[in-house]
Amino acid sequence: MSERFVPRVGGVMSADIAVPEHEKEMRFYSRVLSTGERPLWRAEDLMNNLGLPIIGLGRRAPEYESLPLQWMPHIQVADVGSSVARAAALGGKVLMHMKDDSGRSQWGVVLDPNGAAFGLIPVIPAEAVPPAADEDGPVGCIAWLDLTVPNADATRDFYREVIGWSVQEVPMTDGDEPYADYAMLGSDGNGAAGICHARGANAGLPPVWLLYLPVGDFEESLRRVEEEGGRVIKAVRGEFTYAVIQDPVGVYLALVPG
Repeated sequence: MSERFVPRVGGVMSADIAVPEHEKEMRFYSRVLSTGERPLWRAEDLMNNLGLPIIGLGRRAPEYESLPLQWMPHIQVADVGSSVARAAALGGKVLMHMKDDSGRSQWGVVLDPNGAAFGLIPVIPAEAVPPAADEDGPVGCIAWLDLTVPNADATRDFYREVIGWSVQEVPMTDGDEPYADYAMLGSDGNGAAGICHARGANAGLPPVWLLYLPVGDFEESLRRVEEEGGRVIKAVRGEFTYAVIQDPVGVYLALVPG
């Protein structure tokens, strides 16, 4: 997912959430994401440092009461209606399914059998993709996306059917026992997301889609998480440095150094 706004089946374009206590939540994300000498996110509106809307933090209006308190990635599919129907047939729950006046599906919001929420959108036309900007340093983006569940094999198959992702095994170990997690690939063969077993390094993580958002000053962002009423659930430093955090209303996400 090093490239942003790539039109492809299985590509993740953006993510959003509707939250209670919107002012408090806005302050939390503004403070946590806008660290470093050259912040990767704008504090005033949470757009990235190129002025692009990667994440959206909305108010929890009555029409969104059915949505869980999870960041929901928007994933491109070949046919929204077919993907919504397939998700329902495979044990998912359709929360929203928007159609135009002719009855053609425009977008949907679905819970997978584990309760993880995600959005389904059409493949974005190439002409609608923001032009590449001259980048001088890191840029705010969804650096990665993964889902940790008890049965990664069944979940892998659900998303393969619903999204159209292909699969690449990722060798893992739990003590001396080998097993495999899964990298889910978009239609261009590049990585789009990960689906992981809730064991080994991923034991104890919630069964929701975790957005990995880069920040300019990782340690300062973690300090602000707790200062602003959130919690650091897990912090790992080393070859792969990241932290899983919880915001003040209980929503999970992950931070990585930018």
